[in-house]
Amino acid sequence: MKPYVICLMHSSLDGRTHPSRWRPKGAGTDWFEKIHDELGGDAWVIGRVTGSEFARGQPYPATNDAKLPRENWFARRDAKTYGIVLDARGKIGWGRSDIGGDPIVVVLTESVPDSHLAGLRGEGISYIFAGKSELDLALVLDILSRELGVKRLLVEGGGVANGAFLRAGLIDEFNLILSPAIDGAEGAPFVFSSTEADSDKRAPITAMTLESTRQLGGDVLLLRYLIKNDPQAASR
Repeated sequence: MKPYVICLMHSSLDGRTHPSRWRPKGAGTDWFEKIHDELGGDAWVIGRVTGSEFARGQPYPATNDAKLPRENWFARRDAKTYGIVLDARGKIGWGRSDIGGDPIVVVLTESVPDSHLAGLRGEGISYIFAGKSELDLALVLDILSRELGVKRLLVEGGGVANGAFLRAGLIDEFNLILSPAIDGAEGAPFVFSSTEADSDKRAPITAMTLESTRQLGGDVLLLRYLIKNDPQAASR
């Protein structure tokens, strides 16, 4: 069964997600982790760019004689929460096996080299395969549900990863922490974005319903929207 998918993001009033650029400075930037914990996901997922910000190592050495099968490999199956990172081509050398105590699970395509798989195994990092050369996000959700029992998944950026889930028709709920600040300049990422190749694709959303509005303090709002997608979208 597909997990219930909640996108949680924190943005300025103009939809930008780098608080260091916001003015006034420090406007409500301490709320994300609190709401993350309240939502109580079994796992959370981020993209490669955001994942790289947590990495402590270097890319794994390319010279390796190991021949490893393109099969899902799990270092742990007993965690309360997992940190899922989309890294289709195996670019991140981790130097750690968890983020904030949550074991890392890397989502790869079958195009990654054996040396990268050996590096992940050497650091005790789980990985799954979800496509030959491009990620199939519906398959990612199926594997997480079937193999790790994930029933509630938090999608937490960056914008390209969020946008990919949105365009795949896989997001059921959107929680936006909205700070009283503005970026107001070019160059900062948005809550939802895309690669150049996907720039003309639109999300299959048929309705959005404002479920609740909550004042968090300091003029910060939490907006909770339920999303209805075209039921055919995830099967395409």
